[in-house]
Amino acid sequence: MTSPHDLTTEVDRLIDERPGKVLLDFVYDDEAVPLTDFLYRSSGSSYAYMLVTDAGRIIVNTGLGYESAHHRHLFDKVGPGPTPYVITTQGHTDHVGGVANFRDDGTVYVAQERNQFAQGQDARIRGRMRQWNAAWFDLAPTAEIERFAAERPDLSLQQDSPVPDLTFEDRMAFTLGGLDVELWHGTGETTDGAMVWLPQHRIALISNLLGPLFCHFPNLNTIRGHEYRQVEPYLATIRRLRDLRPEMLVTGRGDPIVGADLIDACLQRMHDAVSYVRDETLRGINDGVDLDTLVREITLPPELRVGQGYGRVAWGVRTIWETYLGWFRHERTSELLAIGPNQVLADLVEAGGVESVLQLALTRAAEGRHAEATALSEAVLAHTPDHPQASRQLLDAQRKLLEDPAHEANFWLSGWLEHRIDKLEGATTGGQREV
Repeated sequence: MTSPHDLTTEVDRLIDERPGKVLLDFVYDDEAVPLTDFLYRSSGSSYAYMLVTDAGRIIVNTGLGYESAHHRHLFDKVGPGPTPYVITTQGHTDHVGGVANFRDDGTVYVAQERNQFAQGQDARIRGRMRQWNAAWFDLAPTAEIERFAAERPDLSLQQDSPVPDLTFEDRMAFTLGGLDVELWHGTGETTDGAMVWLPQHRIALISNLLGPLFCHFPNLNTIRGHEYRQVEPYLATIRRLRDLRPEMLVTGRGDPIVGADLIDACLQRMHDAVSYVRDETLRGINDGVDLDTLVREITLPPELRVGQGYGRVAWGVRTIWETYLGWFRHERTSELLAIGPNQVLADLVEAGGVESVLQLALTRAAEGRHAEATALSEAVLAHTPDHPQASRQLLDAQRKLLEDPAHEANFWLSGWLEHRIDKLEGATTGGQREV
């Protein structure tokens, strides 16, 4: 058995080897990648997997609609079917979008019973999600994927909204070609999570259930916009997974994690880190500490270090606060009135003068306080949209923020900063990006 010290070192190594920035690039495998002699991967926005048996194959997650043509092309070259089962581990679009492309005669699509609710939640905000997602994702098929689809007129590049043929509540089991498969309910990114457990091989396929970056702090609400994710069910799901004691953990991005002790140590670290942030936030809530102070002061102790390349502790504190208390902080009457912060900022800039605020922003930037410089420049732009100097100063401040390793390493924050920098470069160069 690995010593506790060695396990700590291995967990830290795993965190460092899975930076958040890698999620910005969708890398597609040229061939299906064998993980075992019966388990294959095809990468994309989130990975699709294929289990090959003597009685046909099981597809676990199908990618976005346009990606599934690529996934099927690769999987067909290894194990062309039939496809008795398609399983999705959650109802997000990058898991269910290609179900139609894997349906053969007799295929049974299996999902947790809240699958339709999860898909429905996405559908209700689809228009806004398409707008906001553009800051991080270029959701267009590659030329190679379009070529695959042209060669296979039976396949579609359209996004599917599939209805399961079979659902389960807490657990179900079946056997195909001698392979025992169990599905266990879990809650993480969605409430319809399904862990695919292969008891004969002690392999768990969880995809993005606990987040696409394993051993990183979860997004308790995602920056691209969606409903809040509950801490208690997330922690219960980790405990359920630990009870299974997997020897291989297959996630939504990256290579599988191998070794029961290492997997368990990672899961314990993630569980204890989220529990710590929850407990400290609740302690502050009940001690009367304001939210901004808690966001600033709550940090993880060294022994509970997890990656913050996806979620961040500060964002978790905000979500936990609002989950328990809602959005009204009991600080200002204006919180309850139909007046937005931009209107107030514009009025304050009017009172103080644009030039004075811009000079203060320059002073804060010279002091290395680039967050304040950003906020002050944004205040001027609330007063005078497209103000040239304010736009330039905001561009400079956000470039400096992106140079901070803690910001650059986070998928959502770095992606947002790069998106804003790109737009500001266009605005400050007359619509032409600087070279």
